[in-house]
Amino acid sequence: MQIFEDIPALRGYLAQMRAQGKRVGFVPTMGFLHQGHVALMRACKADPEVDLLVVSIFVNPLQFGPREDYREYPRDLERDKQLCIEAGTDVLFVPTVAEMYPADFATTVEVGGGVTDVLCGRSRPGHFRGVATVVAKLFNIVQPDVAYFGMKDAQQVVVIRRMVEDLNFPVQVKAHPTVREDNGLAVSSRNTYLSPEERRAAPVLYRSLKLAARAILAGERDAAKLKELLVREISSEPLAQLDYAEVVSWPTLKPVTKIEAGAVLIAVAARFGRARLIDNVLVEVK
Repeated sequence: MQIFEDIPALRGYLAQMRAQGKRVGFVPTMGFLHQGHVALMRACKADPEVDLLVVSIFVNPLQFGPREDYREYPRDLERDKQLCIEAGTDVLFVPTVAEMYPADFATTVEVGGGVTDVLCGRSRPGHFRGVATVVAKLFNIVQPDVAYFGMKDAQQVVVIRRMVEDLNFPVQVKAHPTVREDNGLAVSSRNTYLSPEERRAAPVLYRSLKLAARAILAGERDAAKLKELLVREISSEPLAQLDYAEVVSWPTLKPVTKIEAGAVLIAVAARFGRARLIDNVLVEVK
C-alpha cells in the first residue's frame, strides 16, 4: 500500500497509474475505521470498473459545528492503516488540515435544491457545506472514476450525487447498504462514545425504522401516523433523546404527507449520552 500525505505527490502517482490504463476507485473516510468502511473498500476493490483502490483518511473540520466533537472525534491511524491493507487498499491519502485548507483558503461548496435544509442539515447548519467542500476537493485531487459512500449517511449520498451532477464531475457515485451489528445498530465511529447501557439502548433506532417500514408495507400511507409511531417507539427508550423522525421522498428528500408509489426514506436521529446517532431505511412503495 502506497501512503501519501501531500497533494502533488499523490496526483503524480495517480497520473502514472492512469497512464497505464488503470481506473481509480475511491472511498473517502474520516478514519477510526469500522466494518462499514471495510465493506465500502471491499465493494470498491471488487468493482469491475476499478483497478486501483484509493482511500482517504481526513477528519474534516469544516463539517463540524462549534459545539460538536471535532477535537474529540476518535482517531487511530495505525489501526486504520492495517484495516486498509487487509481490505486491499492500494493507495492511502492522509493529508493534514494545513494541506487541505491552507491559511488563505476561502472557497466553499453549497448544494441547493432543498436537499441540505432537512434532516441532519436542519439540525447541523453548515454541515453539508463542509461535506460538499471536502468531497469536491478530494474528487479534484484523486479524480476517481468511481466513488463509494455508505447508505447510513443517506442524505450525504443525495448531496454528493447532486453536487456531482450539477458541477459535472466525471465520477460515478455508488451507495453501499448500511452495515449493522447483530442487534441492528448501524456501525459508526461514534458508537465508541456509547456506554454499555447506551449501546444496549441504541438499537431502538433500527427497531423503530423496521416498525415504520412494516406499517408502510402493510398499507399505511399517512406519513403523520408513521412519524407518531417512530416518535413513540424511540421515546419509549429513556436513554434516547430524539433529534428528528421523518418520512421523506427519495431521492429528493421532500417532506411527504401521503405516501404514494415510489421510494421513501424513513430517517431518524437521536442522542445517547455523548453520541449523536443517525439511521434510516429506504422503502419501495408499489
